[in-house]
Amino acid sequence: MNRQDFFEELKNVLKQNPRFVAEDGQILKTKVYDAAISMDGELLKLLLENQRTRNHFFTKVEENFVFDKTKIIWILESREFLQDSYTMYKNKIGLIDKQSDLISQKDDISLVWPYKDCVLEGEQTKDNQRRDEIFYNETLAPDEVNQLLNPKVFTNAKRYTKNNVEEATEIQKNDNLIIKGNNLMALTSLEEKYGNTIKGIFIDPPYYFSRQKSKDSFRYNSNFKLSTWLTFMNNRLSIAKNLLSDDGIMAVVIGIDGYAHLKVLMDEIFKVKDNPKRYIGTITWRKTDNQSNIGDFANVIDYIMLYRMNSDTKLNYLPLTDKAKKEYSYTDPDGSRYRRANILDLTRGRYEYKINTPDGDVLNGPWMIEESEYLNMYNNNEIHWPSRGKQIPYGKIYLKDTLEKGQITSDFWDSSYGTNQRSADEIKELFGSRIFDYAKPEKLVQNIISLISQKDEIILDFFMGTATTQAVAHKMNRQYIGVEQMDYINEISVPRLQKVIDGEQGGISEEVDWKGGGSFVYTELKELNNTYMSSIQSVESSKELDEIKDSLFDTGFISHLVDPLEINEDNDEYMQLSFEEKKKLLLELVDKNKLYINYSDIDDNDMQVNEAEKEFSHNFYRGG
Repeated sequence: MNRQDFFEELKNVLKQNPRFVAEDGQILKTKVYDAAISMDGELLKLLLENQRTRNHFFTKVEENFVFDKTKIIWILESREFLQDSYTMYKNKIGLIDKQSDLISQKDDISLVWPYKDCVLEGEQTKDNQRRDEIFYNETLAPDEVNQLLNPKVFTNAKRYTKNNVEEATEIQKNDNLIIKGNNLMALTSLEEKYGNTIKGIFIDPPYYFSRQKSKDSFRYNSNFKLSTWLTFMNNRLSIAKNLLSDDGIMAVVIGIDGYAHLKVLMDEIFKVKDNPKRYIGTITWRKTDNQSNIGDFANVIDYIMLYRMNSDTKLNYLPLTDKAKKEYSYTDPDGSRYRRANILDLTRGRYEYKINTPDGDVLNGPWMIEESEYLNMYNNNEIHWPSRGKQIPYGKIYLKDTLEKGQITSDFWDSSYGTNQRSADEIKELFGSRIFDYAKPEKLVQNIISLISQKDEIILDFFMGTATTQAVAHKMNRQYIGVEQMDYINEISVPRLQKVIDGEQGGISEEVDWKGGGSFVYTELKELNNTYMSSIQSVESSKELDEIKDSLFDTGFISHLVDPLEINEDNDEYMQLSFEEKKKLLLELVDKNKLYINYSDIDDNDMQVNEAEKEFSHNFYRGG
C-alpha cells in the first residue's frame, strides 16, 4: 500500500467515530490530534481494530501493544494528509518553551523542594533574624522519569479529634485528609482513591513574578524561569483535573504577573477551544485597602479563574454582602425591605398593554412581563410607584426572598470579600504574630467555597500553606483534602486545624456559628532518598557534605546518568566547584524516581515499611 492509500485508509478508520468528523464529512484534525496526545481510549480502539493502522502505530511487546503517538501526530501535520495549513498551525498555538515545544504537550516534569537560605533585609544585622524559604527546582526529561509518579506508601498516620491525637490505621470515605509531601507525588497517589470524585479544587499557587519581587510569592532560585514555572503548573493541574467529578469546578487565585500565561495554559488543559463554556470566567479581587505610592504602578488586585468540567455545571449563589443589602432601601408598611426592578423596557419589552397609574394616567408598553403577571403582582401589592417624578411601575424584589436564594456572583469583588491585611490579622490572632504576611482571608475563601461546592462535598487544595482553605471548609461542613511539603505544616497548618476543632472564633467562625468539633487524618508520604534532599540543603560544612555524598553513593540512590566514581577528590573539575555549587550538583544527582517509597514496593524488605504503614496504605488504596 502506498503512502496516499494509507492516508485514505486512516481517514476511513477515523470517520467511524463521529467525534472526529465535521458536518461536511471532513476529518477534524484538531480533535484527532488532542485525542492522540491524551492517549484517548476511543482513538486507540479504532486504530487497533484495523490491521494496517495497528501495524503502523503500535509496537507489540509480548502480548501488549504500545502506541507510538509521534507517528500519528507526524501524519496529522503532514501537508499530504493535512491540506489546510491553517489547521496545522492551529494545533501549534499555545505556550512554548525555549525549544519551541508546546508546554501543554510536553512530558517533562518540574519538581521543587524548599531550600532554606539566610536573607538580610532592611535594618537587620544578624543572619538568624529572618529566614526565607527559597525553592530549589529541577526539570526532568521524560527519559529520566519511570516510577516518579507511581502511588506512594504513607507513614505517620494520625487522627486528630477534639482534645485527642491517636494513631490512624484507616482512612474512611468521609474523612478529612492532610498529606505532607511533594504535591505532585501526592496528587498521583490521590488519583488512585479520589479520581473523578472531587467537587471543588481551590488553589493559591506560587506566582511567577516577571516584573518585580514580591513577598506575596514563593522565591525561586535563578533557574526557575517562566517556562519552568508553566511546566510546574501544567504537571500539577493536568493531574488535578482528573480528580474533579463530572460537575467539578476548579478555582485558581493568581497575581497579575502570572495571570495571562496561566490563563492560556488552563484553556489548553480544559480544552476550552473545543468547548468555550468550560471557562466560566475570571473574578477580579481587590486584595488590599491600602495603595502603595512607591514606583509607577500600584498593584491592588488579584484574579480568581474559574473552570468547569461540564459546561452545564452552574456556580452556586452567594450570600448577600452588606453592600448589596443596602440596595434594599424601600420598606412596605409591614416592615419588609425591598428594592425596585424595571418592568418597563423600551428596548427589550415584548408585551403591549395599558396600565393605569395612581395619578390617573394611562401608560402603554412595551413591558417585560405579561399582563397576567403584572395584574398578579398588582393584586399582591408587589408594584412600587415612585413618590416623585413620572409614575412608572416597578416590581418589588424582597430582601427576605433574596437572602434565602442568594445572588449570582459578579466579576469584581471589592475589599468586603476580605483583604490581605485582614488575613494577616487573622493569622496574628491565631498564633500571636504575623508569621505569614499574605495568607488568604477566610472571608474570601468562604465565598469561593460557597461558589463551587455544597455541604459535605470534597474541597481539595494542594498548595495548602497555612491551611486557610481547610480551616474554612471545616467550618462550612465540607470534606477537604490538603497537601503541603513544607515543614511548617506541623508548626502552623496542623495546629491551626486543631484550633478549628477546638472551636476557635476567628475569621468566619461567628458568621457561620462555628462551635468546634469534627476531625481530620494526617499522614505523610514515606520518604526514601528525599531525606538526602533535606540533608544536602541544610548542610553547612564541606566535611558534612562529603559524608552525605559518600552515604548517597553507597545507597545507589543516584541518577543512572552519572558515574559516582568520577566525583571525588581526584577530579579537578569537581574540586574547583564552590561549596554551594557542590550542593546543587549533589541535589541534581539524587535519583528523583526514588524520593518516596512506591506502593508497589511496600513488601520489599529493603524498603523497611512497618506493619502500621502497610495497614494504613493498604486501606487507603484498597479500602472503601
